[in-house]
Amino acid sequence: MEQDNIAVGLDIGTTKIVAMIGRYNEYNKVEILGIGKSKSLGVHRGVVNNITQTIQSVQQAVQEAESVSGIKINDVVVGIAGQHIRSLQHSDYITRANSEEVIDAQDIDSLCNQVHKLVMLPGEEIIHVLPQEFKVDGQSEIKEPIGMYGGRVEANFHVVVGQVASIRNIGRCVKSAGLNLDRITLEPLASANAVLSQEEKEAGVALIDIGGGTTDLAIFKDGIIRHTAVIPFGGNVITEDIKEGCSIIEKQAELLKIKFGSAWPGENKDNEIVSIPGLRGREPKEITLKNLSKIIHARVVEIVEQVYLEIKNYGHEEQKKKLIAGIVLTGGGSQLKHLKQLVEYITGMDTRIGYPNEHLAGDSDAETTSPLYATAVGLVMNSLEQSSFNREEKQIDTQTVEETTEIDAAEGNSSQQERNTAPEKKSIFDRWAEKFKDFLDNAE
Repeated sequence: MEQDNIAVGLDIGTTKIVAMIGRYNEYNKVEILGIGKSKSLGVHRGVVNNITQTIQSVQQAVQEAESVSGIKINDVVVGIAGQHIRSLQHSDYITRANSEEVIDAQDIDSLCNQVHKLVMLPGEEIIHVLPQEFKVDGQSEIKEPIGMYGGRVEANFHVVVGQVASIRNIGRCVKSAGLNLDRITLEPLASANAVLSQEEKEAGVALIDIGGGTTDLAIFKDGIIRHTAVIPFGGNVITEDIKEGCSIIEKQAELLKIKFGSAWPGENKDNEIVSIPGLRGREPKEITLKNLSKIIHARVVEIVEQVYLEIKNYGHEEQKKKLIAGIVLTGGGSQLKHLKQLVEYITGMDTRIGYPNEHLAGDSDAETTSPLYATAVGLVMNSLEQSSFNREEKQIDTQTVEETTEIDAAEGNSSQQERNTAPEKKSIFDRWAEKFKDFLDNAE
């Protein structure tokens, strides 16, 4: 099968690493061809803290995906999260030399490039520059300025910033695992792609992706990304609390959480007890489910309140910025019993659990559509969209070259003309990926 139409997403998480291979089927839906999953060692709160272990885990996940699908993986799109990610709003403008010509993609590119030159704190780097709305000659709330006339083009940008060292470490792991890093995408954006519908993004929605080490937030309104945040707590701190509170080992705490855990203490009766085998011939421990859910409840409330604070910071309480579609929960942590009810209770917003089947082919198996894989599915979709966009651009370019060659063959100066008329069109993403690749190569 040709590598061209295939995309690979690599989700390097705190608890698991997932490699997922997908392609578009004939109905333009995403078909997942193979999944590989390995326990993530060497990642803490979304940040790589042990290179060797992470490389091994990545290789293991990739090999599994390759053997399931029979496809050799070369290029991957990687998700990035971690507590070092922050986002900021910035507005910028360009003045066009000739306002008689319509605004084209190059104008928008040069506007975005200008934002890329923003001076960041030492050790930080811009990951995404996402234009929100544009203003052309003072006319505001324009979503798509291409094709309009105007002298001054202005835009508000949502800029996502991360730490250079963390980004470089991820690049290093991917490279050392024998893969080619195609690009890096912010994980909450990828998850949002996989689980949200266009209507929700229009109405206003907050996506909360509860992972093992971090909880990611992405807020959309009027179809545009408005706010992103990464909160450095996830399912692992809940397990940690159970481990400490019940004096048991981590493996047992994780099992307890998954099997019997609930975010709502009122559900359990006092006489419901789980017995846990002691270590090496010690007495078994008895734990009441009520106590277990009290421990979980306390920590989950803390996580949800932090996320809610971010939603308020975005301005959800203003009428114009109200998130009508409420909250969508996804990620492994969203499978905790009664979590939906607790989130609704704390925030007063409608809540649903998000499954990444929004754009998947109808015959996808149940495993793929679990909230666990939201980020991986989103990364695959991201990569597919980008590659189909690039293919279209290439077709347009080759057509231009052919047309000019025909015209100029008559005039006899075709090669010169060709060079002038077909500048390589590159999307902002591609240029960023190139800069990033150079950056990684220099780093080693």
